[in-house]
Amino acid sequence: MTRIESITLEVPDPATAGSFYTAAFDLGPELSLRGSQEPTAGFRGFTVSLIVSQPADANGLIDTALDAGATVLKPATKSLWGYGGVIQAPDGTIWQVTTSSKKDTGPATRKIDDIVLLLGVFDVAATKQFYVDRGLKVAKSFGRKYVEFDFASSPIKLALNGRLSLAKVAGVPADGSGSHRLAINADVGPFTDPDGFSWEDTSAVHPSDTGPGGQ
Repeated sequence: MTRIESITLEVPDPATAGSFYTAAFDLGPELSLRGSQEPTAGFRGFTVSLIVSQPADANGLIDTALDAGATVLKPATKSLWGYGGVIQAPDGTIWQVTTSSKKDTGPATRKIDDIVLLLGVFDVAATKQFYVDRGLKVAKSFGRKYVEFDFASSPIKLALNGRLSLAKVAGVPADGSGSHRLAINADVGPFTDPDGFSWEDTSAVHPSDTGPGGQ
């Protein structure tokens, strides 16, 4: 089964970004960083969701991210689907921190249950077919609006949303241009999808790529 081992964020200063991500989320090998000055502006077309067990966990991660230099795009609040908020890292990456629970059931922890990469695409049906043709299996599909792929055993899950819808969820205008500043590291590819998202072979993550701690 296809696995996404990690994502690589391209950032202006990997050391500075690494310090932020270590303080904010303390992610492990699921996240790597590499230097890039590729032009980018506006919405980069993706968000990363950190799924946690309860509101207290979401609040804790959001608070430490804000203390480390993130900014709020949407304050954490209850919704029809649960509880969560949206923040933007100093490097520009948008992170959702959410839970399906609306009530705390125990002391707050920093445990992250799932990491979900959401790609905002112009044609959900066409991009879904593109990935199916490359061997990905669909777990859930809601017409031309939303698709989840089957990555049950993968460190990072993958979903597709319409670009306009994802920008609305993130709380930003949908306009954007230039590099996504993102690479998806998996056991398929390398290739570039219809929306310009780059997939790299897991072996292509080279020694100059660093983890969030700069190591």
